[in-house]
Amino acid sequence: MSLDVRAPAATGSVPAPPPCAQRPSARVKVLAVVLPASLALVMGLWGIRRQNTMWGDEAVTYQLAQREPSQIWHTVQHVDLVHALHYAVMHVIFDLFGAGLLSLRLPSVLAMAAAASGVGLLGLRLAGPRAGLLAGLVFALLPQVQKYAQEGRSYALVCALIAWASCALVANVSRRGRWRWAAYGLTMLLACLLHEFAVLALAAHGVTLIVSRTPKRVLGAWGVTAVGVVVGLLPLVVVSTGQSEQVSWIGGPVRPYPLLVAVVVGMLCARAPLRSEGPVSAAALAVPILVLPGALLLAASLIKPIFVDRYVLFSDIGIALLLGAWLDHVRRLPRYIPTVSIAAVAALAALVPSSLALRTPQSRSNDATAIGATVRQEGRPGDGLLYLAGRHRILAATHPGDTRHLTDLALAQDPVESNTLAGVELPARDIEARMMQFHRIVTVRVARADSLSDPQEKAKTDTLRRHFREHATTRVNGARITVYVRDHGPPPKVGTPVQHRESP
Repeated sequence: MSLDVRAPAATGSVPAPPPCAQRPSARVKVLAVVLPASLALVMGLWGIRRQNTMWGDEAVTYQLAQREPSQIWHTVQHVDLVHALHYAVMHVIFDLFGAGLLSLRLPSVLAMAAAASGVGLLGLRLAGPRAGLLAGLVFALLPQVQKYAQEGRSYALVCALIAWASCALVANVSRRGRWRWAAYGLTMLLACLLHEFAVLALAAHGVTLIVSRTPKRVLGAWGVTAVGVVVGLLPLVVVSTGQSEQVSWIGGPVRPYPLLVAVVVGMLCARAPLRSEGPVSAAALAVPILVLPGALLLAASLIKPIFVDRYVLFSDIGIALLLGAWLDHVRRLPRYIPTVSIAAVAALAALVPSSLALRTPQSRSNDATAIGATVRQEGRPGDGLLYLAGRHRILAATHPGDTRHLTDLALAQDPVESNTLAGVELPARDIEARMMQFHRIVTVRVARADSLSDPQEKAKTDTLRRHFREHATTRVNGARITVYVRDHGPPPKVGTPVQHRESP
């Protein structure tokens, strides 16, 4: 299938009117950019607090961004360098507006609004103002977009930068100017520094220019710019490669079902005789950015699991452009208007349950706020506290008051002092010795299976098994909080089972 869809429409379709008859007004152009941004802003602000809960990845951002710049720098040199720029940005925001859920998530909401306006502008330039307006509105309503618009992470910012870099790329095809290419390169480099997998969008842009048969001067300018972006990103790639344990949690079979559905729908849309308003068609830009980044990550996952849908969130730009252009194409076919109207209403109705579900704590894989609150509720002053495994300490550390009256039995040096995410733990024998000094121990184990084979984790589990018995367990979203008591303590009443509770 050719990605260049500028050929005349197939027999039976309605040909596009001549350019002079369809020249859009300035008002229409503005609406194609402003309305998608407004819708994305409303959808992002709706339920932004998510019942005042925070999930694990956001907890990392929340805690690191409150450290001093020098502490952030020392920490990311050892772990999580990929997100260093985002932590620095959030540190500035926290300094200006204070640390909290709103200041944590509002940058992502604003970024998604900017991304939606960028998608609207892309659609306008590639396929006309109505296609742009529809593409931007579709983008704002996509479930993945709604989800990550309310995440205190870098993915929405990356998506916005790639949307506007794509706008610059399209403009550069027909306009000369080194400063234009410099603007494109700097935007792409910033996106890559926020998350290095954004470089996959750079590769997709190269494919777009090739299939669009752009002049050699354009390809040459893009090539020079791309080399500059890669050179600027290289130090981050080299150092972050040594921190690959940060993605060690990605394992098991890859399930990229949302992406595969988007690819199938997008390719079906691309087969229609979509309008084209310039040297680059909507399909030539949208199909590579929809297909290539995810395909490359999936291919890499055959060697080492590395695919996570949010890493290629910007692929949603592609599906939104294709759906917007397809809806505009179908709109010009009068016999299909009733069917399309019914389908559009049905699709919007189907989005409501998904949108509501995305604004609940259960929509994330864990709930750091609930974990900390349950530890506070189950623990008594003077109890011991144990994390299985230690790297999940950060889940219960968002609000220090939750664990203030408990003793962290394995902790040798806290995260801030050690410039780490979860602190430094004691040797295995010292952990066992400290555990034996306590009558009650509260443990936190995440729901995802962890490898507990290292000496410290083995010492924790072996000591619990030999010298303690389970007294009560409370399950919350993403974790299990269990209270253990020493065997030599007061025995439970005959017939009293271990208590198992579900946190609300």
